[in-house]
Amino acid sequence: MTITLRIALSIAILIYFVIVFCLLKSGKVSLKYTLLWLAMGIFLALLVIMPEILNWIRDLFGFELAINALLVGMIAFAFVLLMSLTSIVSKQSEKIRRLVQESAVLEKRIRELEDKK
Repeated sequence: MTITLRIALSIAILIYFVIVFCLLKSGKVSLKYTLLWLAMGIFLALLVIMPEILNWIRDLFGFELAINALLVGMIAFAFVLLMSLTSIVSKQSEKIRRLVQESAVLEKRIRELEDKK
């Protein structure tokens, strides 16, 4: 990896962290949802600082090229992210369903009390 590429990637990772922290600070994303993004940024920063890690991963899993190992890692990250988001959506859907049911019960009680008057 050339020094120019390392500098460019370091700048890109710094911008990435600034964006993630700005989203966190502004409250647009909560901390528990940014942890996965921060972990990915730290991993990418380690790869820029020590590119030998990618070669070690390549040798460990038997990839022919290091870029193939990186591509498989990025696809794995995307799957983990999708699973995490699916879990979040499922929980939110359940909470919304429960709130709608509770609201309907309370509305029925209010109507019954108004009819008694």
